[in-house]
Amino acid sequence: MKKLINKVEDVEREMIEGLAKAAPKKLKKLPEGNIVVRAQKKQGKVALVSGGGSGHEPAHGGYVGEGMLDCAIAGAVFTSPPPDQIYEGIKAVATEAGVLSVVKNYTGDVLNFEMAIDMAKDEGIKADYVIVNDDVAVKDSLYTTGRRGVAGTLLVHKIAGACAEEGAALSEVKKCAENVIKNVRSMGMAISPCTVPAAGKHGFTLAEDEIEIGIGIHGEPGTNREKILSANEAAKKLLDTILSDIDYSGREVVVLINGMGSTPLMELYIINNFVQDYLKEKGIIVYDTMVGNFMTAIEMAGFSLTLLRLDDDMKRFYDAKADTLAWKK
Repeated sequence: MKKLINKVEDVEREMIEGLAKAAPKKLKKLPEGNIVVRAQKKQGKVALVSGGGSGHEPAHGGYVGEGMLDCAIAGAVFTSPPPDQIYEGIKAVATEAGVLSVVKNYTGDVLNFEMAIDMAKDEGIKADYVIVNDDVAVKDSLYTTGRRGVAGTLLVHKIAGACAEEGAALSEVKKCAENVIKNVRSMGMAISPCTVPAAGKHGFTLAEDEIEIGIGIHGEPGTNREKILSANEAAKKLLDTILSDIDYSGREVVVLINGMGSTPLMELYIINNFVQDYLKEKGIIVYDTMVGNFMTAIEMAGFSLTLLRLDDDMKRFYDAKADTLAWKK
């Protein structure tokens, strides 16, 4: 295993410390754990909290800031943060307007966030949550009951975050987040696996002429293995699955071309070239496109595609100002 780390047991802490030190006017790390919050606490408005295992950078700490998250909690690599740390994060950013947690649909994340939210409620904090399940590749997986939460989660951060920034009540921010979840779909593939530092080996192996279709974001294998495809063929396979799940015809969409960690931008732009033309052929109107690494699986090579079907409210919130390390739009 070749990685630019120090001690395996210090990876998550040093990463979070380095993140906070990259933007000390915007972010700070809490002493209670690997928890990042805004340097200046938001007052009088609903706070947004998210998190999960490390290894998905820039998610989730990279989305803490104006217009998006108020707090992100990082567990060990590909491991849910414990309930007590989630609770500390919720408590640190809670306002009288309440706290909404955005939780990806992985069993550990859901259980631990639910426990932390119950702890917060016991302390008189108004707290609620939504579960993101945008991955169309699977119904049930190694880590979930139902569909997984993947890169579409950051669009929930963006749109619900903008809604909260406007001063909406907790119930309205939750409704806004649920509307995004209802309209966002994702699917991914890999051409090489990743290595979890604590394990020191790949999560699965691929021959030189093989790819994995339907991968998640925790280094787990996909739904099926195939012979290598061209960029256009791979993108079409993912898009066709997404487009068959909900009707995007004639609608405006946000397109997210997400690298899994080590895919060069050159290859992501080649994929985007096909995606734009294919969506135009299908009568789908691209409102905006983002290309880059947004929710990764350490150094996995591959990509995921996300489509968000927009309405007028979502467009307004999507266009609202956000200022975070990983999203400035």
